[in-house]
Amino acid sequence: MLQLTAADVARATGATFLEEATGGKAEVRDAQLSRTVADVVIDSRQVHEGSLFVCIKGERVDGNEYAVAAVKAGAAAVVLTSDIVDVSPNLLCGLAQQERCAVLRAEGDDAEEFLLRLAGAWRERNPQWTVVGVTGSVGKTTTKDMLAAGLAVGGRVHATAGNHNNLIGMSLTLLSAETSDQFVVCEMGMDHAGELTRLTRAARPDVALVTNVGTSHIGNLGSREAIARAKAEICAGMRPTDAADGRVPSCLVLTSDNDFGALIEDEYARPAGIEVLRVGTRPDDAVCARTVTLDDEGLPTATLAFADGLELGCTLEVPGRHVVSDLLLAMAIVWRLGVDREAAAQAIARMPRTGMRLEVKTAPGRPRVIDDSYNASPNSMAGALDVLASMACTGRRVAVLGEIGELGDQSPLLHGLVGAYAAAKGLDLVAFVGGEAARQMADAARTMGFSDDRLELFGSCDQALATLAPVLAEDDLVLVKASRFMGLDAFAKGVLA
Repeated sequence: MLQLTAADVARATGATFLEEATGGKAEVRDAQLSRTVADVVIDSRQVHEGSLFVCIKGERVDGNEYAVAAVKAGAAAVVLTSDIVDVSPNLLCGLAQQERCAVLRAEGDDAEEFLLRLAGAWRERNPQWTVVGVTGSVGKTTTKDMLAAGLAVGGRVHATAGNHNNLIGMSLTLLSAETSDQFVVCEMGMDHAGELTRLTRAARPDVALVTNVGTSHIGNLGSREAIARAKAEICAGMRPTDAADGRVPSCLVLTSDNDFGALIEDEYARPAGIEVLRVGTRPDDAVCARTVTLDDEGLPTATLAFADGLELGCTLEVPGRHVVSDLLLAMAIVWRLGVDREAAAQAIARMPRTGMRLEVKTAPGRPRVIDDSYNASPNSMAGALDVLASMACTGRRVAVLGEIGELGDQSPLLHGLVGAYAAAKGLDLVAFVGGEAARQMADAARTMGFSDDRLELFGSCDQALATLAPVLAEDDLVLVKASRFMGLDAFAKGVLA
């Protein structure tokens, strides 16, 4: 649990203590500020005795309106980020006095910055942690999960839950880490330039990795080079490799096929004094995949060769040749941190798949479904189509593909490339779901020679489900893939119902 008082929280974040909540009584003020904060929550339903409740004003829900409820639930402190519209300030202040709850106001009413500052302060109080930063366009969550599994053989691990990797999510990851944790694995996502700098300066990773540079969020950033530069910001919070502080020497791990690897190393890592390690299929890579084979279920087996001469094999429970890259990145970090590599590889091999990420689902009398409906980018679409094409199937191979978000001006081009790639895989049926972007994928597939009798276009998930579910057979194999806003997880569930 956290070992901070409400006064510590105010000092670390620049938040203002609301004197009105003391009733002018010094003893109340002292009692409020000396309350120990046990944890940090942003959902009032999770508040319990000793919680710090941060009021976040969202598009649909204003957390400030739940400040009174949080005080009643036993919160040690409540952090306001705006004036409360529907609750009397007198009521809040009276309850705060009665419950000895500190009421703070975030500087600039910025909940994200408040959480980052607090997370940074907690990180500073725990220099014993070895923090691993994970970023990249595709594969962050899989690589994070592999790291958590592999590092656990060497010590206690705390890792990002799910893909809570934004300014709020990563802060909560750090703030929920225990002083007894040895490794803290932080997934770091971003939508815009500058966000990763804020994340990494709070987390201060000892080691970090970039899975790849794809096209996710290209609509916000404009180009793949801009995406690469935004990912390279992870170096901003790292110390030089040769820093004489008794900690593990820092490093940044990249794949050797990263076409922006030289830019990241030359313009970001090297000027910061950070060593770069590369992994891939080249003989001189720090960790090299000598051989990669796929079984009938698309599960890869890789032979890994380390630069110190160690070789070991690993068969993954996550399908696709592309996930071997994630394995190499994770194993390079495992090696750097001195964890037993053979035991770590075995732990990763036993790692279960994350829900809605290339998760193969079955039901009696229904087709096998590869549910990858959680999210999508052009790169991950290609990887998922590769998995569909590689798996054994006695019936038809079917892809149900929805639109991809945040592609900006390049959306027509990139959706067209996805459609063309799908056509090139020789599938028995491809269904595109959505509006204009779905039509662009379908047009590109036709341009590549994909016949209309194997192509379907639906305006919604419901239409696709109503048409396809009755005609899919038990021996068919169906890939379901789209950005989260398309809601194609409902198709995956409906097909199996």
